[in-house]
Amino acid sequence: MSTIAEPSSPILESVPSTAPDLPAWFAERQRAAWQRFLETPAPTRRDENWRFSDLKQLDFADYRGDTPVPEDTGVLIERSQGLESPAAKFVFVNESLIEIASNLPDEVICLPLAEALLLHPELVEKHFMNQDTRLGSAKWTALHGARVTNGLFVHVPDNVEVEGTIEVFHWLAGEDSAIFPHTLIVTGANARVRVVDYFHSAEDDEGGLCVAVNDLIAGEGSKLDYLAIQSFNEKTRVISVNETGVAKDASTTGFVLNTGAAWARNESLCRLEGEGSRSDMLSVSVPARDQHYDQRTFQHHVSPGAFSDLLYKNSLYDRARTIFSGLIFVDAGAHRTDAYQTCRNLFMSNDAEANSMPGLEINADDVKCSHGSTSAQISEEEIFYLRARGIDPTRARQLIARGFSVEVIERLGDEAVEEMVLRFLDDKFAHIAGGGA
Repeated sequence: MSTIAEPSSPILESVPSTAPDLPAWFAERQRAAWQRFLETPAPTRRDENWRFSDLKQLDFADYRGDTPVPEDTGVLIERSQGLESPAAKFVFVNESLIEIASNLPDEVICLPLAEALLLHPELVEKHFMNQDTRLGSAKWTALHGARVTNGLFVHVPDNVEVEGTIEVFHWLAGEDSAIFPHTLIVTGANARVRVVDYFHSAEDDEGGLCVAVNDLIAGEGSKLDYLAIQSFNEKTRVISVNETGVAKDASTTGFVLNTGAAWARNESLCRLEGEGSRSDMLSVSVPARDQHYDQRTFQHHVSPGAFSDLLYKNSLYDRARTIFSGLIFVDAGAHRTDAYQTCRNLFMSNDAEANSMPGLEINADDVKCSHGSTSAQISEEEIFYLRARGIDPTRARQLIARGFSVEVIERLGDEAVEEMVLRFLDDKFAHIAGGGA
């Protein structure tokens, strides 16, 4: 299997190269992306999309894109544990594929991106990074486009339903390593698929950088579910950009779980492009110590008669910080829009900080739109109630935070997937209780 040529280090200075056997259009896109990266100014405090953000986190000068894969990858394969019986499973280390298992229907194309570029170049070209980034990370999305070396490509043709879940594990190994994983999922008419991306660090004491992008294209009447489970170590930085398009009568669910990373920036944009389309945008984040999560969303109602619902929940411990900035945008003519946006913050400490900025911009008639944000601490009455039943205060607070998050997780609609997400959530609560760093 061919792979895309790896860039030289450091990532912000060396000109990326493309393997000669890859399509000419892809090489040209990488060159153009590198030029955009060089020409696009870095964010400043004046940029509304970076309001309240810690811009010091954008110093990526020391990261390298040529870190080799560790010799002992068997350990990482063993640690790649998600669902008990996935429909397919891919394991990447520093963007190199080291393990694959699949039981997918023959009609489904599910390949590493590097291989899909060789075998299905026209199909990849049609959908690969064709939307403009508009939530603040245009410079870093351009860097991704210039540096991407691998990822996953999924194409589910018309009237094909994938039973089970496709799992993809992305391991980051090596001090100051940088990876640029890309996930591209396309569903045909009346198709169905679910994909889970897991993001892990090989070692707890090696900080790295992940700039991930995913393109999700849901065809007419299809159902596309995508989950991102981010559990990097707490020395790693993350930028994740999601672009979703939803056609007529199609439905998408996008879910993000943040438990790891020192700093994570999530940008999610969903375009409801057909009448009867639906988008559910969900997230659970549990930052502790000095972790900082920055989330920006855009619900773009292009067509009339579409529905979108966003529910983000954050449980903040210690000196953690979260930022939420979301906008429901209704185009002129997008009548009968039905859209909701809710961000809720639960403070587990007096030192935690949450900044929430929900918003609406409506340019059509006959719409139902609402947005809001709440922040609160656990009441002493709740703690007293649980203590009276023999539960210690620390455990009581964790149970309340877990219950606070369950409302989001239950909307995933699959028992096995919900149990998997709760397992990651419980691991984070155990880590907090143990005082892990």
